[in-house]
Order: sequence, then structure tokens, then C-alpha cells
Amino acid sequence: MSPINSINLSRIFSKLDKNGDGLVCLDELKGFLDTIGIIASQEELELLLGKTSLDSIDFFFFYDAITKANINKGSNYKHEDRENVFLENDLRKVFRVFDLNEDGFICCEELQRALSRLGLWDEQCGKDCKSMINVYDKNLDGKLDYEEFKDMMFDN
Repeated sequence: MSPINSINLSRIFSKLDKNGDGLVCLDELKGFLDTIGIIASQEELELLLGKTSLDSIDFFFFYDAITKANINKGSNYKHEDRENVFLENDLRKVFRVFDLNEDGFICCEELQRALSRLGLWDEQCGKDCKSMINVYDKNLDGKLDYEEFKDMMFDN
């Protein structure tokens, strides 16, 4: 199960494409990443993406790449270790975007409010929030802790 389905990815893309040209420029992408707590310079994004704007297909590939990134804890390479630390830090920042009361858990209401802030909330999401949490809630407490959230984000 993907944390964000293709319909919601399309909605995100449309919201990011503020000028309606069918492209998300790095400035628009950077603004979104800043909003969700992932700090990257425009130069870093251009280096990572190899271009100055993304069409919807590129944006979907970008989303796929960041959500399917694999944290390789057993790496012997310092460069990979450094990337994993950055990925872990970014993931913790994203977790904090959803953990609105900062209690270390994401409940259905927090997920709903965070999705609303990102422009992804509609009435159907209420059921989806509960089912999304239930799928990854290993200890069945009705909320996601950081490890459960991480499992959700890296689920293939």
C-alpha cells in the first residue's frame, strides 16, 4: 500500500503548479518540501534531479524515489552512511509534520489535519486515515509511532 495514491499525487502536483504551466519548478518543489519539513537548497534539488522543473511524470518518479528509498544500515561506505543519516533525519521531520501534538504518535485526527494543511483532505479520507493507520499499527493502539510510520513510508 502506497502512503499517497496517484489521485492524491495528481492533486499535490496541481497545487504545486501554481502558474498552471504543467511543470513544477524547483522553487515550487522546494516550497512544498520546506512545508513538510524537508530542507533542501534549490542547488541540491537541481543536482539531485538534473533539471530545473518536473512534469507530472517526473514528479511521480521523484515521489516514488523518495518513498522507496532504502535505509541500508549495514553499509560500509561513509557516503552511503551519510545519505542514510540525512534520510533518517528527513523522515523524522516528516513525522513531526504529522505528529501535531508532539506526543510521539500520529493518530487519525492528526493525520486528517496534516492532510488538510497539505490540501489532500476530503470526506472519503476519514475512512482512509483509519484504514491507513490500521494497516501499519503493529501494536494495535490506534496510532502510529515513528517505527510504524517509517514502515508505512518504505512499504513497497
